[in-house]
Amino acid sequence: MNNRREALKLLGFSAVALTAGGATSAALAQQQSTPSIGSAFAANTPIKPLNFQADQLDGISETVITSHHQNNYAGSVRAMNAVKERLEAALADDTMPAYVYNDLKREHLMRTGSVVLHELYFDNLAPPGNRNGELDRALASSFGSFTAWEKEFRRIASGLGGGSGWVMLAWNHQLGTLENYWMADHTNSPAYASPLLVMDMYEHSYHMDYCAAAGGYIDAFMRNVNWEVVARRFADAV
Repeated sequence: MNNRREALKLLGFSAVALTAGGATSAALAQQQSTPSIGSAFAANTPIKPLNFQADQLDGISETVITSHHQNNYAGSVRAMNAVKERLEAALADDTMPAYVYNDLKREHLMRTGSVVLHELYFDNLAPPGNRNGELDRALASSFGSFTAWEKEFRRIASGLGGGSGWVMLAWNHQLGTLENYWMADHTNSPAYASPLLVMDMYEHSYHMDYCAAAGGYIDAFMRNVNWEVVARRFADAV
């Protein structure tokens, strides 16, 4: 049995359902419309609103959430759009040296990573709620227990405290396992892995609330994880 089926079974999908799903896949494909593919140079990415009220989280203040969303995230959206405009014009300039063009592509990579990771981050936050039992069992399959998974996730975050970076729980498609990843910046996303839970460890995420005491922010983040979103991302990934 392949890794995808094993992971789906952990989320409560039976082998019968999987077989039936395969038999009807052609019919479903006919019902689905071809997805719209946008231009690589489109400079109209919108600023995504929060899916919760900024004053509803436990231990992460409205001030921090609002500043983080309006300044850091929204600033990256605006910068990414501006870079894409410049890239389109630069590509049409046949006299531009490749190394100059690549300066823009480097900025494009960083801004794209910032936009995507911030959107994942805000979407996996919510007022404190219950964990997902099926996801707990999947984490136990990869880490031995939910507690062991959380211990490593927290330890990576603690190591990034006082600096910059991200912590990511992801489903690695190549390896067929759930893993936690250390990321130094917006460009270090793991290869062939779908992000499930993303934690921003840049100081702008917590300094106004906790100053240099990153541990308090880590505790607060773990209280405010939207486990429903994380479980849905896992189901979509496998």
